[in-house]
Amino acid sequence: MASLELLNSDTHATVRMKPAGQGGGPLVRVVASEIAAAAAACPLLLSKYAETGAFYIGALTGFKPGEQLIDSPDGRSAFRPLEADREGFFASGESIALDRSHARFGPGASESLFDVDGTPTPALRAVQGALGRLVAGAERTDAFIAALLQHRLVEPIDISMTFDDGEKLRLDGLYTVSLDALEELGDEAVLGLFRAGHMQLAYAVAGSLQHIALMARRRNERLAQFA
Repeated sequence: MASLELLNSDTHATVRMKPAGQGGGPLVRVVASEIAAAAAACPLLLSKYAETGAFYIGALTGFKPGEQLIDSPDGRSAFRPLEADREGFFASGESIALDRSHARFGPGASESLFDVDGTPTPALRAVQGALGRLVAGAERTDAFIAALLQHRLVEPIDISMTFDDGEKLRLDGLYTVSLDALEELGDEAVLGLFRAGHMQLAYAVAGSLQHIALMARRRNERLAQFA
């Protein structure tokens, strides 16, 4: 269990952190403001928190933990989740807390949190910005998910793959937005979802499934390189 400490320029003056990773994974939580950018680069799926059973929306960055299969044409991932920048840090009311036991603060960490005068470094400001956007986006994201559930637009999805090296992978506990259910909505429901900004997000989530096949092909191409 994480042991959190409220961030303080005196207490944490000498703490160092590693550059941001990929946000854990392979399914990384995103908020509504990230959906458009994420859907252009990777699959978006719904899953449930193990602790509460509540739904969240996640960006699938790979098929296994630590695997990065999002297209990176210039060496940088085409989508970077806010969760990546805030790794190791948490919102605590109006403050920010950090988990010193997180791997981001482990051996090899070299980035300072504060300058000598106690002001946040650019790296820490990136963390602050990411956390701020995640907190700000939580309410809209919850409203979007609630609307999907209210109109029965969420359906389970079976993702089973066999790769060129013979490995079989199956991803369980995932859900998507049903295009069939969207098309069956009445005019009043469609108008309500559209005015709330939910309809555009729903189609973005459903359309993002095309990236699953692209990521599988990318994985096979990597396997061929090392065969």
